[in-house]
Amino acid sequence: MTPLVSFYNRQRKITVTPKLKELVASCVSASLECENMGDRLCEVDVTFLSNRKIREYNREYRNIDRATDVLSFPLGNNGKYDVDPETGAAALGDIVISLERAEEQALEYGHSFEREVGFLTVHSMLHLLGYDHIDESEGDIMRAHEKTILQKIGLTR
Repeated sequence: MTPLVSFYNRQRKITVTPKLKELVASCVSASLECENMGDRLCEVDVTFLSNRKIREYNREYRNIDRATDVLSFPLGNNGKYDVDPETGAAALGDIVISLERAEEQALEYGHSFEREVGFLTVHSMLHLLGYDHIDESEGDIMRAHEKTILQKIGLTR
């Protein structure tokens, strides 16, 4: 089932093209399919920010005063999500991506901007679906899932 993905562009430094939105939506879909939620209607909000604005979010919500690449705001708990009465979709939460930081990291890691945005989307989706990387074993599991999802959609390094 195709997820409902809403986009909000709150930055002006990098153009958000229809192709970029399509990539993010594909990453959301692939994440849901790989996590056996492909048959459930889900909704996700994706907001694109500048480094300055994501730094404000990071400071406000995590008490970390620096820019970061992506933030996740899950709405569910233990696989239970509120359902939007208008659409019947499970409200998974919000993904907030700094496109500036994604561009910087793509250069730093030697891969495409699209691959970086795809990775950040998948990483954040896994957080919305309950994964974390606080300890090493959880991080290993999350990284394995990220790799599988990215391979599925052809976003390898």
